[in-house]
Amino acid sequence: MENVSKTANVKRERVMNEFSDWYNEMIELAEIQDKRYPVKGMNVWLPYGLRIMRNIENLIHEEMVRTGHNEVLFPALIPETEFEKEAEHIAGFHGEVLWVTHAGEKPLEVKLILRPTSETAMYPLFNLWIRSHADLPFKIYQIVNVYRYETKHTRPLIRVREISRFFESHTAHDSFEDAERQIREDLEIFDNLAKNLALPYIVSKRPDWDKFPGAFYSLGAEVIMPDGRTLQIGTMHNYKQNFAKAYEITYETEEGTHEYVHQTTFGMSERLLAAVMGVHGDDSGLVLPPTIAPIQVVIVPIPMKESPYDVNAYAKEIAEELRTAGIRVYVDDREDIRPGRKFYDWEIKGVPLRIEVGPRDVEGNKAVFARRDTFEKFSVDRDKIVEEVRKTLDAIMENLYARAREFLETHIKRVDTVEEAKKVFEDRRGVVELPWCGEEGCGVEMEEILDASMLGIPYPEETAKIEGKKCANCGRDAKYIARFARTY
Repeated sequence: MENVSKTANVKRERVMNEFSDWYNEMIELAEIQDKRYPVKGMNVWLPYGLRIMRNIENLIHEEMVRTGHNEVLFPALIPETEFEKEAEHIAGFHGEVLWVTHAGEKPLEVKLILRPTSETAMYPLFNLWIRSHADLPFKIYQIVNVYRYETKHTRPLIRVREISRFFESHTAHDSFEDAERQIREDLEIFDNLAKNLALPYIVSKRPDWDKFPGAFYSLGAEVIMPDGRTLQIGTMHNYKQNFAKAYEITYETEEGTHEYVHQTTFGMSERLLAAVMGVHGDDSGLVLPPTIAPIQVVIVPIPMKESPYDVNAYAKEIAEELRTAGIRVYVDDREDIRPGRKFYDWEIKGVPLRIEVGPRDVEGNKAVFARRDTFEKFSVDRDKIVEEVRKTLDAIMENLYARAREFLETHIKRVDTVEEAKKVFEDRRGVVELPWCGEEGCGVEMEEILDASMLGIPYPEETAKIEGKKCANCGRDAKYIARFARTY
């Protein structure tokens, strides 16, 4: 491998300072979604964006199979009678649901809702499917559309009214301890997925006033986006027996008695793609991890008039060799488009590696590699291309993760007072950690003072406990470290 140049000119000024504009442009320019559908907050997936999302989902499916979850597919409509069975759940979602009230012009006897999430759809069936201890643990999942009319300000992938790629797993267990084991497994699944997306993250136990409706407790996983706001990209909930009692989901024990099951859920969505876009993108466009890039390598032949060398044929030979090696590759042999324009197009779409071949490369039996993450260029011998592509894609993954981890760690700041926290939010965006007494009143007051949301306390909970500090709001002895952030 011979170095040609190391430009490493990665610029993120616009991403950091004008993230909202950059993000909306990338949704369009990188052909992720079309926002012009005539229902606000409901967008059309374009082929390139959907291929990225499908690749993310393939990673999820692999983890689900590995951990013994079975895939199901439930209807989108839920009868009002079932929705009403869990009062706390209604309190959480009633103001956001979309109702189906008529069939043609005839009013329905029982109104239907479009699922905002699937507890009230699934659990009447759990009541029928789970009979004895031999059926437990019971582990299912699905990837579906859910509907929440929750916001006036929509943003593609992040804040929408139709979450079209919503992953949810639902499990039932014979004890609280086994449900806790499931939460640990969910965290392991999420960690594997996040590493495959090169996404460092934090996990917080939500405060009681912000937990999922009906949950005993909720965990949230967040990344920090370029503008310093946090984006929730995963949630895990332990329900204890709250839903089981509402839906009479019981099992027969080995002793012949009947007990309510313990339940958990685990959720993710297309926000994972939004996180990839924000965390890795730069001023030139997206930067996709090779694991999910629809095209891992794009080959751009650069022919020259009157050259005796057929660069298109040479490029196609390399592509076929890479394809045979299991690498997703595309040859951009569009005519009447200058190479610079092709480079621009593929940089916007975040293709991890570009290979350029011109007459000199054919003559010298070489090719030029250009890394999307660093813009570094180097020459590779023809017989080492497959080996070097693999090495380079691995190096890109390592660099993306290391770069993102550094950003995350440098945007979490621990301070002792509300005044210091205010300065942190003014001077450096991200997550602020403060001592907290654990009382809801103090937590809510700090949210108002800081104009930020409490993400919760670090998880596992043992890592959040502190001694010798005073609550940043009331001055009493602090019990926990609490995390605050401006959120999406």
